[in-house]
Amino acid sequence: MKALLLDLDDTLLDYSGGADRSWAEACAACCAPAGIDPAVVVAAIVDTRRWFWDDPERQRRERLNMLGAWEHIVQFALERLGQSAPGLAAAIARDYAGRRRETMRLFPDALDCLTELRQRGVRLALVTNGDTVQQRDKIERHGLARFFDTILIEGEFGVGKPHEAVYRQALRVLGAAPTEAWMVGDHLEWDVGAPQRLGLSGVWVDRGGRGLPPDSAVQPHRIIRSLDELIAPAR
Repeated sequence: MKALLLDLDDTLLDYSGGADRSWAEACAACCAPAGIDPAVVVAAIVDTRRWFWDDPERQRRERLNMLGAWEHIVQFALERLGQSAPGLAAAIARDYAGRRRETMRLFPDALDCLTELRQRGVRLALVTNGDTVQQRDKIERHGLARFFDTILIEGEFGVGKPHEAVYRQALRVLGAAPTEAWMVGDHLEWDVGAPQRLGLSGVWVDRGGRGLPPDSAVQPHRIIRSLDELIAPAR
């Protein structure tokens, strides 16, 4: 391995861990003054956000403005409940965004892994989908930029994973051929399948130990539960 491409959310950063609690707390803070049962809204949001993100085209479009996406999710949830409360969706989305930001933490293995890889001379790229403001904030808050030779954010680059231009650009900057590079991340298609089709080795981060879906068309070169496993063999 000469070069390594790394995903950010749910690979280096625990992005999803605080989502449910943040929604519940945001609804509790904002719904009561409007006379709406927070628990009912939370339940509607659970169903709505699953539907919202399951559409690939809507996901690609909406993830470039996450605050707007969260407001849209709440709007749809309130509409499903037959609730008309001007300004409530925006208030819940803003409250949620603040709480979610505060809950995000690097996984305990992230910094040790990045430090070790840099010491070994491995060239590193951070490759992440999403909007520029949110992703740059995560990178700066957690001091990640110093580890990477290049950072590709969908909102800045213009396209995101699994578009092959993203991986090719990272390889070009890193000065590596596909056969010299690995891509590591938690998304089977974006972080494993698509890079593999270009000749990279794909490493799937399965932190929960769920295992591959029975019908998975993607077969990772490696499956790891911790980033420690990337560096352990050479120690």
